[in-house]
Amino acid sequence: MIWSIQLRAGRALIGWDQKDLAAAAHLSLPTIKRMETSGGEVRGTARNVWKVQRALEDAGIEFIDENGGGPGVRLKSRMGNSHSR
Repeated sequence: MIWSIQLRAGRALIGWDQKDLAAAAHLSLPTIKRMETSGGEVRGTARNVWKVQRALEDAGIEFIDENGGGPGVRLKSRMGNSHSR
């Protein structure tokens, strides 16, 4: 599962606004807004959550699991991007 704060942070890292993410994920702007304000884990259908996560990953975001330090995001390394997914 991904967290709402990860969506906001991921967008910030790549300079997207909510409209950009909605377009990339092929979802409505209100859906993105609901996901980002849900607090904690993103709420939504599994398909919609997957579409948002995939759109951010395709744009260069890597999701970091909550592993004691909390969930996070980072930019994927430019090296090896041609081999990812």
